[in-house]
Amino acid sequence: MVLGIDVGGSTTKIVGLKNDELVGMLQVQASDQTTSAFGAFGKFISEYGLRMSDIHKIMVTGVGASYLGGDMYDIPTERVDEFLAIGLGGLKMASLSEALIISVGTGTALVKACGKHIQHLGGSGVGGGTLLNLAGRFAGIHSFAGITEMATKGDLGMVDLRLSDISQEKIGNLPPSATVSNFGNLRDQAVNADILLGLINMIFESIGMMAIFATLGDRVKDIVLIGSLAATEQAGSVFSTLSKLHPVKFHIPKDAIFATAVGAALSKKD
Repeated sequence: MVLGIDVGGSTTKIVGLKNDELVGMLQVQASDQTTSAFGAFGKFISEYGLRMSDIHKIMVTGVGASYLGGDMYDIPTERVDEFLAIGLGGLKMASLSEALIISVGTGTALVKACGKHIQHLGGSGVGGGTLLNLAGRFAGIHSFAGITEMATKGDLGMVDLRLSDISQEKIGNLPPSATVSNFGNLRDQAVNADILLGLINMIFESIGMMAIFATLGDRVKDIVLIGSLAATEQAGSVFSTLSKLHPVKFHIPKDAIFATAVGAALSKKD
């Protein structure tokens, strides 16, 4: 079995692959990256009833991988370029041969993946870190679960300026609900749920349009969303709307949060 470990700033994702097929996954949180990585390994071994001899290689990636030196528990351990892991993992989880992969972690990375040819196109500082800190400052909510749950009760009409607010006529293919300005209509009566929904919408619309612009003039029109924000209810709604307005297809794979760890494991060199 090959383990893929994605060591992030605050969470670590670990997966096990056997013959390139996913056989287990979990994530842990810890105060530092080294503790997080070794803790994830121990928990994975325990939870799946494995022995050290069952693991023949460990592939590590992510911003925290630089804190790991040498082999883990004397098992051959290799560091993997994060963009390579994002590309391979995104394709695997979406069952595609080529796509634009959007990895939404603390920030956002855009990677074009065609088979094993991986190209980092760029990225943005807008991502999960943006959401967590703005939500903490303006609504006092400090967890993704708390943010997304409260946002389900929000009303975008209390914060965003939409096309229907300024025009009685249709403009191009834009629906009346199209966003003209994020937070361009923030009302005094807006409550925390409205603000949180507005933040999520702003982040996803910004990331989505950045990805759409990256596909202009390119034959690749499949866009895969992975990372910490991929599984939120609001992601499906925003990207579904964008796909109706532009000639692209968004994919949000099941267990997309583990895609980079899967990509790390897939990059093994036999």
